[in-house]
Amino acid sequence: MAFAIGVGILGPGLMEGYATAKAVEGIARNPGAAGLITRTMIVGQAITESNSIYALVIALLIWLVL
Repeated sequence: MAFAIGVGILGPGLMEGYATAKAVEGIARNPGAAGLITRTMIVGQAITESNSIYALVIALLIWLVL
C-alpha cells in the first residue's frame, strides 16, 4: 500500500514544487501580476493535488478489498 501511495504522490509532488518555483520566478519578474499568478498557481495545484487524493483512495480500496 505504501508503494502505491508513494508512486501516486511522486508526480504531483514534483510538479507542485516546479509550479511554485515558476510562479515565484514570474512574480520576481513582474510583481504587478502577483495576484493573477498566485491565483492561477493555486487553481493548478488544486487540480494536481486531486491526483494524489485519487492515489490515496485507490490504495485504500486495494488495502481494504485485498
